Amino acid sequence: MQLHSIHSGNFKLDGGAMFGVVPKSLWQRTNPADDNNLCPWAMRLLLIETEGRLILIDTGIGNKQDQNFLKHYHLFGETSLDSELKKIGVHRDEITDVFLTHLHFDHCGGALELNAQGKAIPAFKNAVYWSNERHWQWATQPNAREKASFLKENILPLYESGQLRFIPRSDELKTNWLPNIEVLFVDGHTDSQMLPLINQGGKKILYTADLLPSTGHIPLAWVMGYDTRPLITLDEKKRILEEAAREEWVFFLEHDFYNECCSLEPSEKGIRLKEAFPLSTLKYF
Repeated sequence: MQLHSIHSGNFKLDGGAMFGVVPKSLWQRTNPADDNNLCPWAMRLLLIETEGRLILIDTGIGNKQDQNFLKHYHLFGETSLDSELKKIGVHRDEITDVFLTHLHFDHCGGALELNAQGKAIPAFKNAVYWSNERHWQWATQPNAREKASFLKENILPLYESGQLRFIPRSDELKTNWLPNIEVLFVDGHTDSQMLPLINQGGKKILYTADLLPSTGHIPLAWVMGYDTRPLITLDEKKRILEEAAREEWVFFLEHDFYNECCSLEPSEKGIRLKEAFPLSTLKYF
């Protein structure tokens, strides 16, 4: 198994929205804001090479939204999904599976592209796209709070393409998906978000998506204002952080602008950051 970090670009979001009730005097120590109170965030994807499959975790914001939409998110940086794939000698047509943690635009926008007629079609023509039925229903019948994040043009064409499949969710919080890849289901940020947990050589790495956007969100109460059920997020973070620290998991951080991966350790104040490091330093992958 090989893992590759794919940096699909950066954007900016309001620091207050990203840290909820946490005072700016505290969160700006780890995530400094500009004069407009905006903090930089990454859209960092993960490519997994395993047993003849090339699995892409999330797809970033993509390039099919118009400037009227994108101006609110201040995209910046020179990297793109295609340029990053090219660096490792992979073409998008070789991707066999696209695993979508959830269907907010900054996670699934790149799953589709516009053809010459302006129609949204799968950007990975040979891939199976993975979601789950419960989250699909949530996204296609959105509540008023999340409606602006669930864009129909990012979602419905996936179903129409015939390339969409659902990962079953039972009453358990974790399910096996592929050999050495489990899926953790979490419901605080949005209903039935999926977090892939990769097991290789007895070591585990969790793609944290929006359960834990950055190392600055490790303290339990540091929860995004975007979360639909913040108290559930608190419970999920406590459970997962404690297990991760106990079993020495590595967290792969999708949105942290400064840090790619991190490890955790217990402290008198709860679970805290042990160290941050790039994915490339993980020798066992």
